[in-house]
Parts: sequence; C-alpha cells; structure tokens
Amino acid sequence: MSFPSRPLVGDFSLAARLLAAALLAGCGLSARAQVRPTAVPVERLDPFLITATRTPSAQSALGSVVDSLGADELARRQLSSLAQALGSASLPAFSSGQPGASTAIFLRGANSNQTLFLVDGLRFNDPNTDYAVFLGGACVSACDSLEVAHGPQSTLYGGEAVGGVVSLRSLRGTGADRSRLALEAGSFGTLQGALSAQGERGAWAYNVALQGGKTDNDRVNNTFESGNVTARIDRTINERLAVGATVRGFEAEYGSPGTRFSNDLDNTERESNWLGTVFADWRHRDHWSSHVVIGGQHRRFESENPSAGRATQTTLVKNRRAVVDWQSTYDAGQEHRLTAGFTAEDNHTRNTGFGAIDRGQSLLAFFVQDEYTPLPSLHLTAGLRHDDFDTFGRHTTGRGTLAWMALPKRLKFRASYGTAFRSPSFLDLYGTSTFYVGNPSLRPERAKGADAGVDVYFQDPEMVLGVTWFDNRFTDLIVSDFSRSPSSVANVGKATTRGAEVSLAWALPTSTQIRLNYTYLEAENALSGVRLLRRPRHSASVDVGQVFSGGFSAGVGLRVVAQREDIHASTFATIDGEDYSVARVYAAWTVNDRLSVRARIENLLDERYEEIHGFPQLPLGAFAAVEWRW
Repeated sequence: MSFPSRPLVGDFSLAARLLAAALLAGCGLSARAQVRPTAVPVERLDPFLITATRTPSAQSALGSVVDSLGADELARRQLSSLAQALGSASLPAFSSGQPGASTAIFLRGANSNQTLFLVDGLRFNDPNTDYAVFLGGACVSACDSLEVAHGPQSTLYGGEAVGGVVSLRSLRGTGADRSRLALEAGSFGTLQGALSAQGERGAWAYNVALQGGKTDNDRVNNTFESGNVTARIDRTINERLAVGATVRGFEAEYGSPGTRFSNDLDNTERESNWLGTVFADWRHRDHWSSHVVIGGQHRRFESENPSAGRATQTTLVKNRRAVVDWQSTYDAGQEHRLTAGFTAEDNHTRNTGFGAIDRGQSLLAFFVQDEYTPLPSLHLTAGLRHDDFDTFGRHTTGRGTLAWMALPKRLKFRASYGTAFRSPSFLDLYGTSTFYVGNPSLRPERAKGADAGVDVYFQDPEMVLGVTWFDNRFTDLIVSDFSRSPSSVANVGKATTRGAEVSLAWALPTSTQIRLNYTYLEAENALSGVRLLRRPRHSASVDVGQVFSGGFSAGVGLRVVAQREDIHASTFATIDGEDYSVARVYAAWTVNDRLSVRARIENLLDERYEEIHGFPQLPLGAFAAVEWRW
C-alpha cells in the first residue's frame, strides 16, 4: 500500500537540509540512545494519566484501559519508532513495507481510520488527513510520553475515536539543564542520531529533541530519509497562570518499491507534517481551572510515479487545520469533578488524486463530564458531547465508566460503555470521477462499545495484572455501492468485534522488569459472517529487562501475531495471513556519568515475514550506538 507523491521543494531540499542539520548536530531517527541506561527505572505502576478523562487521574481510579509508555521506558527498551512503540503494547500495527512505509493500526478491531491520534492535545488525523505515513516513519523522542486509551472515546474527543485514542504528548522540561547527544549505525546502511536538551530556569522550562537519519532498508528503491523536531517551552506567569508552546515536525522521503510482485524502481513518496500549539493553564479559583489550546497543522504529501513513455503520474495531498480547544474543570468538593468545554475547528483538504478533492469543513463541539466519587473506593464518570459539522450535520455521543477498588491497593473492578462515530470523508461525500460519484446524504459511521475487567495489584514483588473483556458493535459503515452507475457509497455495513486483553507489569526486587500484553480478538462482518481483514485473533508482546552490576543492562523482546485474513497482493483474493514471531535483544553499558554505549539486534531469529501480504519486512539486523551526556 503506497501513496503517490512528488518532491516538496524541487528535490527534497527541505527534508535534506533538516536531515543534514540533524546529523551535523548529532541528532537522528532513533530515540534508542536518548536516555541514560544506568538502570531499569523504577516505574510508577499507578501513574497519573490524562487521555481517559482529559484531567490528571490515577490509573487506579480509571474505569478505562489505558496503556502508558514514557521516555525512560522507551529508551530502556531501545524502542525508537512510533509504530514499534505501539506494537510493544500488542496493538495490531501493520506496515506496507520496511521502515518508512505507511502503517495502520486496528485497535480493538476497529478499522485503521477509526482510531484517533492526538498530538500535543490536537487532533492529528480525520477521514481526510492520514496518519499512515507519520506512523510508519516518525519516532518518539526524549520529550515524549505515549498513552493509548482503549474503547470509544468520542465523548471527549469527537469523530474517529472509535477503537480508541493514541495520545503523543511533549513533556514539560524539569530540573537542572541536561543534554544528550547520540549516534547510531548498523545494518542496511543505517546512520542516525539524536540531540536532546531539557531543563528549568526560574519561571522558564524547555524540552527539545532533534532526530534524523537514513537507512537503505533491504530492497531496491527503498531508501528512507527523515528528520524529526519536537520542542516545548513553558513560562509560569504567576501562581495562577502558566503558558507555553509546542512545535512538532516530520519530514521524510521514502523510495516506494511496491509489492514484491511489482518491485517498482522509481516510485517516490515525500511527506511534510508540522503541528504547533500555544496553550495556557489558568487557575481561576482554588477549585476552578481552565486549559486552552490554540493550534494548527499543515501536512503536504506527494507521490511521484514515473512510467516509461508516459508523463510522470503525480499526486498531491495538502491538509490544513486550525483548532481552538477550551476546557474548564471545577472540583465540587470531594465527590464531584466537573469538566466542560468546546472545540472549534476548521480544516481544508486538497487531493489531486482519485476524487479530485478541494474542500473545507468547520466543526463546533461542546462536551461535559462528571467524575463522581461517592466513596473513596468507588469512581464513576459520565459524559456527553455534541458535534456540529457544516458538511454532514450533527452527532451526539455519550460515555460512562466505573472503577471500584474492592480491596484497597489489591483488587479493582472496572467497566465502561460508550458510543462513538467516524465522519464521512470528503471523498465519500463529494468525490467525482468517470466511474464514481460521492454521496452527500451520508451519515457518520456509528459504534457502541462496552468492556469490563479486573486489575490485581501485588506489592512484593510489585506487579499489576489486568484482564479485560470488550465488545464493540459498528453500524452505518460506509461501503461501496455498485448497484448504481457510476458507483457510489452508502451506509449499509455492519460489524462486530469482541475479545479479551491481558496486561502484566512486573518489577522484581532483582532489578528485573517484565512487561506482557496479549489480545484475543474476534472480528467479523455482521452481514456476511466473514472475518474482517488484518485483525489477528492472537497478538502478544513480551519484554524482559535486567540490570547487572558494573553499569550493564540487557533485555529481550518478542512479538507474536497469529490467525488473520489478508489480501493477496497479486491476485487480490482473500488468503490466510501468515503467522510470525519476531524477537529482539538489546544491551547497554554505562561507562561513566557522561558516556554510555548500546547495542541491539532486531529480528533475532531472522524471521522472513510480511505484516501485509506482498511487502517483506527486514531480516536480521544489528545496530550500535554511543551517547554523550552533559
């Protein structure tokens, strides 16, 4: 699966300049060597999370499943790419090729366009703005924290939050000034690095990371070059007001050879994706505060497909978004915490490919939520949201959750139920071509989902075990309608997904960390009874890390995917997708307070596998890095 493109500026000069500057500064594509690996960090097994309620909440008080990975954890496991980080939580993330290729996720069996990405508090994707290229090539930096909220979340975040929400957030700089410089080299002509700095100075705080690099991958015309920028600055005005700003940029060029049946020698894709925000936190009174974000996104994607004897086929996609998001929270005594706010958004898409899209859309949404704690051990939430689009109309969603700590710090029962929707795309509504015409009468795709689970907490050794059952029902799915000429689309599809999730976080007194995630999934078309494509019945990941004496640490990871349906890349027939198990090992040595070295082997067993049929993944590869801190 590839998207067509063309140079952003002549011959990729902007991304090349960013890449060159990053490499000269020692920055790079890898977050693997950004955090000092002296020891496995002591993890908070009950951290404060934001995505599930829009407010800082202890995990033990949440009725939702939320996975969290901080910069320390990502660095310990030497996970650099966003797709790799999500895969480590056993989220089905499948790539149409090697690093840099478009990637999709199927959270709880939802379609790849039914999971919402939030970046620094702003929507990063919608039905017209794709996250696939960003997910396939972007990396997580020393600035970042990553949260994944499972299940319908439209009540807080609107459309596309059907399977859940992935939130990537830049963290505030803390403590004394400190910087890191890392360089890595390895298999497939890989050269990459990272430069990061953060700290606090009086009322100011900053956190900056630059990354860039290049790899040839393992196929002809499959070179991937990219540069990443992440920056956040904060200023405390007084005891009641703090302001700040974030910038995140991704520039990439990817040689796209297509499937192994086509092996195209000159297709090229280029992406430029930038997002910026300014924000303010204002405490009006002791129990009343507001958080406001004003931001924008600019994405430009081009693909170039030369053909002998014909003019080069070029497709351009440009997405622009402007957003204002305001929420106020009032702590009404010890029982209620009320949160309400609005989101106003204006976006525009131009796509010169199929459908010839050049359209804009405005949105105004209002939401309210009550976090109710009638007893210290019982936490309830309930919320409503109303979205009003100037294209297809209005939609209202609701959600409720329960978390009951039956045994203090030992046993928690939880449950949630919510509704969600996915907006029709401009192509669905307005697209035109010789054989296709859009349907302006479309309704949004709708979903309702429920889950129930239990969390068991152990103190010695420190461990959290979570087990969750979930069930989702999808209606009004937008599918092709070939009963008319030209063809169109209609709201006639239905689907169900159900299954179980198991998670384990175990911190042993022997300085050993164990992380395990497993998902069992049944996903089928409710009309035909056929299993939905690319939804594995079994997906699991496990990581074991150990700290030894003398500044040494090491770990091993394994990812398993089994029993899924796919499409044959040549015949387009439905086939049984192959099962695969991919192992990795990593190690680090802290030489002194300033210097450390790292090494890792990816695909240790040299598994020959394809996440999507026809697109081979990398064989065994070895990489080494050196990091200098000051």
